[in-house]
Amino acid sequence: MSDNAGTQIDQIKPVKLAHFVIRTTPEKFEEMAQWYLDLLNAKIAFKNAFSSFMTYDDEHHRAAVIAIPGLIPRPDNAVGVDHVAFTYGSLGDLLLNYERLAARGVEPVLPLHHGPTLSMYYQDPQKNQVELQVDAFETAEETDAFLQGGAFARNPIGVVYDPAELLKRYREGTPESELLRPLEGPPPDPQAFPSH
Repeated sequence: MSDNAGTQIDQIKPVKLAHFVIRTTPEKFEEMAQWYLDLLNAKIAFKNAFSSFMTYDDEHHRAAVIAIPGLIPRPDNAVGVDHVAFTYGSLGDLLLNYERLAARGVEPVLPLHHGPTLSMYYQDPQKNQVELQVDAFETAEETDAFLQGGAFARNPIGVVYDPAELLKRYREGTPESELLRPLEGPPPDPQAFPSH
C-alpha cells in the first residue's frame, strides 16, 4: 500500500532526530539551562521564566530545559533513557571541547573508547547523562566491518582512556587516525558507571 506520493507506508521514517527536553524544578532551572548551554556551546533560541530553548546549528532548537513545579528527583538506578549523544566532526573538535569544558570545571564522568566511537560521558546536575563522541572510522563500511569482526563482540562496552593524555598526544601532532584506533583491553568495572 502506498500514499498519494508513491511512498511505501512501511518505508516512512523520520528524517532526523530534532531535539530533547529535560524537565527540572524551578529552583534548578537556571543551573540546568546554563549547564546545557555550556556543554553544547549553544546559544539561546528562546527563553522565559520557565523554559530555555537552545541550538548549536541551524535547527530552531536542539535542546530545551523546562521548569515544572512539584517535580521530585529521580531515584538512582531508575529505568528510563540512559543518555543522549552528540557526534563531533573530528577528534580535534571533541578534544578541544573537552579542554574548554574542563577549564570550566566540567569533566567527563566516564571516557570510553567503544571501538566504533571514542566517547566522553558527562553528567548534568540532575544526573542525566550526555555522550559527546566522534566516529573512530571514516566510513560506514569500516564501522560495520569492526562491528562484525569479533573485537566488538568480545568487548561491546569499550575501554576507559585518559582524555587529558589523548589531548596531549593530539597537541604533539599524533595523527587522528592513530588516536582513534580502537583500544584493546577489558571493559570498565561496573562500579565505574555513575548511577543516574
